[in-house]
Amino acid sequence: MSGFELQPEFLIADEAALRSLYAPAHDLALKKERQTLGPNAQAFIQRSPFLCIGTQGRGGKADVSPRGDAPGFVRILDDGRVAIPDRPGNNRLDTLDNIVANPAVGLLFLIPGYDETLRLNGRASLTTQPDLLASMAVDGKVPRLAIVVDIDEVFLHCAKAFRRSHLWDPEHRQPRTAMPSLVQMILEDTSGAPSDPEVMAQMDENLEVAYRQTMY
Repeated sequence: MSGFELQPEFLIADEAALRSLYAPAHDLALKKERQTLGPNAQAFIQRSPFLCIGTQGRGGKADVSPRGDAPGFVRILDDGRVAIPDRPGNNRLDTLDNIVANPAVGLLFLIPGYDETLRLNGRASLTTQPDLLASMAVDGKVPRLAIVVDIDEVFLHCAKAFRRSHLWDPEHRQPRTAMPSLVQMILEDTSGAPSDPEVMAQMDENLEVAYRQTMY
């Protein structure tokens, strides 16, 4: 497969060129931005079991990572700050390392069944403050640290992306068996997956056991 090449004459290199391609933003889209959490934004966060957090670290390297737990897992500290518990993961620490280097973050909150999302941008800090972590314990297990975000801007985002993708529509769900397991895909893309299906099945089961034992 030959590599795709961008033709320089079609690149968009400045804001004027960008905005010339689009109609002006709708007045409602411009007015919806707030610098603090209103009642509806707070209710949205309290109902949300899932978010994506975007960060940027050293040298401009960007990253986006999922965070999920029971609805309300993100604590609203006040109308200008929220806290996210850092549950056990793969210990790559991409998000956390980026925050140490650059506190700017973007959050996207989702609620299953809702086509709208909540966007929150701000500046993050990492804390091990005991009283905060204790309030986020699950089954007696306290998170190692929390991400506290001071809000710069927050607003609700319209439903178009979710309507186009049919994300919550059961008729558009794809069977998980359409692709290999996570372990198999990683191995195929790196060192190579075992050819023995029994060995592969055992590796998949080991991951499921690890999920159950290290969720919190």
